[in-house]
Amino acid sequence: MPLKVELKPNERLIIGASLITNGNQRARLFIEGKEPILRQKDILSPESADTPAKHVYLSIQLMYLQEEGKTDELHAKYLEFANDFLKAAPSAQSFFDDINNEILTGSLYKALKATKRLITYEQELLGSAKSSGSSLPTGSKTNS
Repeated sequence: MPLKVELKPNERLIIGASLITNGNQRARLFIEGKEPILRQKDILSPESADTPAKHVYLSIQLMYLQEEGKTDELHAKYLEFANDFLKAAPSAQSFFDDINNEILTGSLYKALKATKRLITYEQELLGSAKSSGSSLPTGSKTNS
């Protein structure tokens, strides 16, 4: 069964290694195959990766878009970012448990979704640190 994607005017989409930009009108695409697909709202550019959690997301995004079997270097970079994050915020361990489980089972798109929850948690941590500096969130996950 093909994946149905509706694109807004000028919306972008990555399919495999190709960036597709919609024209001035809404478009409906039916995509068959196993190529990785990312909508514009899920694409993070290297310039936008301005926090540790976003670096984690970017490394997983690159693994997701890379050809199978060619992700060793990207996986090593992910592990580096994950370890650095956990050293600074051990309370994020449960998020990384979820992310790692998705990576190990080959569900990189689900790993991206799990990393979005980590980004939200990071924002909570940073917000708490800026506002009071005293009580940081305890690492409880929220379902998105």
